[in-house]
Amino acid sequence: MNYGSRLKHFREQNGMSANALAKKVDLDPTTIYKIEANDSKPSLGSLERICQVLGITLADFFAEEKPELSPEIRRLLETAKKLTPEQAELLQKLLEALGKD
Repeated sequence: MNYGSRLKHFREQNGMSANALAKKVDLDPTTIYKIEANDSKPSLGSLERICQVLGITLADFFAEEKPELSPEIRRLLETAKKLTPEQAELLQKLLEALGKD
């Protein structure tokens, strides 16, 4: 796992500088820079504090990155979320029928 890129991703997602993150988790800023450069790995305690400040869980940090969904699929999902359970069941049956060859 690339700890550095994961940390940088979540830090930037939160609009936080490395210095600001370091202050909030009581680490030296060079420690954050070293982690992001993959020159160092954080201790479990440091990583827990970092995740807490970034508003994520350790599970989020270690989760495999999910591929981006295409705009078409995202639109379908948003529409499907608005369906009643009965409508969702009918849609499921329709999609299964369309998927058969």
